[in-house]
Amino acid sequence: MSNPSTKDRDFGHSMGEKAKDTAHSMADKAKDAGTALVDKAKDIASQAGDKVKQAASAVGDAVGGAATNAGKTAEKWTSSAGSGIKNLGETIEHKGPQDGMLGNATRAVASTLEDTGRYIEQEGLSGMMDDVTDVVRRHPLPAVLVGIGLGFLLGRTLGS
Repeated sequence: MSNPSTKDRDFGHSMGEKAKDTAHSMADKAKDAGTALVDKAKDIASQAGDKVKQAASAVGDAVGGAATNAGKTAEKWTSSAGSGIKNLGETIEHKGPQDGMLGNATRAVASTLEDTGRYIEQEGLSGMMDDVTDVVRRHPLPAVLVGIGLGFLLGRTLGS
């Protein structure tokens, strides 16, 4: 066997260099394509995240609006109930007995109903809740005992 000639060696070396350059070029192109793909995926993920945030915000706004409307409706109903109780007290006072022991009882019941109705009408649901919260803060033990008693009574009533 003969030694490869210089020309063959140069040709082999040149082909190796070309293959190497081609491989590097292909690797660079693949790297660029991969980077572009990753960037595109990040953009899509970011857009999807933005859409989810917008949808969540819209749902939150809708729920908040519904809660606000429900609160306003409850306040209106509470005010109407207060007005009705106050009117009932006035009716009892005018149509009930006026003299004697029954007259005194009628005036006491009517006065209590009028005062209660006025309180409910003026304070509304939120004012009443504030007052209940204050009473519970000032008297926690009796409040807990009343809660337990009411729970027991409700349990007995609904369990039967």
